[in-house]
Amino acid sequence: MVKSRVEARVRHPRHERRGEARLPGVVVTLIAITLYVALPQQLLVAPRYVLPALELLLLVPLVAVNPKRLTRQTKAIRFVSLTLVLVIAASNLTALGILIHELIHADVKDGRSLLVAALQVWLTNIIAFGLTYWELDRGGPVARTQAPRGDLPLADFRFSQDENSDAVEEVADGASVTSDWVPTLVDYLYISVTNSTAFSPTDTMPLSTRAKLLMSVESVAALLTSLLVIARAVSVLH
Repeated sequence: MVKSRVEARVRHPRHERRGEARLPGVVVTLIAITLYVALPQQLLVAPRYVLPALELLLLVPLVAVNPKRLTRQTKAIRFVSLTLVLVIAASNLTALGILIHELIHADVKDGRSLLVAALQVWLTNIIAFGLTYWELDRGGPVARTQAPRGDLPLADFRFSQDENSDAVEEVADGASVTSDWVPTLVDYLYISVTNSTAFSPTDTMPLSTRAKLLMSVESVAALLTSLLVIARAVSVLH
């Protein structure tokens, strides 16, 4: 433990970083695709496998360029990665809109399938926005580890590690200034989870206008799912 604390104090040049692992991003993307495929047909805006096929098609070149670690990026690959998260988020928000419409204007009889669909939409919402934050903040996952801090775009989020340099030693040693800490996908999924459950920021604050707008959209979507969709589904079960 002492050794790891000492290592945490050593500043590593960002261009020498190995890059964030590719596997977690692939796994959560496949989970989001699977959840969408499993939705009831009336919540889909296209034939069941059209959008999932498009998402898989977009995922292939991303894995091909960075199969193990996220260390290389071009404008084309950046465009593909942003398009992928946009398709996932837009299709899920559309499914949520259709689900709410069905609840308000249709005679709902199958409460159990509706409850499951609401849970699928909620989980996909967490993944979609987590991926969006991950792709946008400080230039994306490649830039965050490969570019010097002075070359990074302005941050969209302020993490607790970004302001812990003056805390007690065992906390300060893991701060951004001290150890050159950088957020990973797990950190952005955590933001998405807390924003979807508390409907507000918790320990990570949005800084940019786009981050605030995205978190607002996610909070409203999660609130609608929780209060309207799930509440209506439970009432149908009774």
